[in-house]
Amino acid sequence: MREKEEQPFWETKKLTEMTPVEWESLCDGCGKCCLVKLEDADTEEIVDTDVVCKLLDLGTCQCSLYETRHQYVPDCIKVTADNIETLSFMPPTCAYRLLHEGVTLPWWHPLVTGNPNSVHDAGVSALDKVVSETDVEDADLEDHVVEWPQDPSPPEPWVRFSDS
Repeated sequence: MREKEEQPFWETKKLTEMTPVEWESLCDGCGKCCLVKLEDADTEEIVDTDVVCKLLDLGTCQCSLYETRHQYVPDCIKVTADNIETLSFMPPTCAYRLLHEGVTLPWWHPLVTGNPNSVHDAGVSALDKVVSETDVEDADLEDHVVEWPQDPSPPEPWVRFSDS
């Protein structure tokens, strides 16, 4: 008789119950939370650009100074279980947002696949889609407004197996 498979922590725990290690592992490494956002002064609508924080490593979509980032980027927002509901600008594929909304992790999430690059392989990340804020003048940010960060999760690919 097979033992009952244990459910993953993200399916059994509330965000507020997770350990710091579990919490950090929810981040898929997409880099979309590091996009420079613009707010329309009249409508208060927030839009994404394809410009990212100067600390984001464009080759890995990882923060180059994650532990000390607030020293260099004071307005970098730390996502917590207490503030996630106020962070409506987070991408719709963000694990913190999904779990807060009662949705499970998508098929491409590294915790589901066991592959840290699956977020890039699925085309969900900012990899090869962004430029650093060090290369863009503030006056030109409006020219960099994009919609792809708000795209929903792509459907799971299917594989056709041969009969042989």
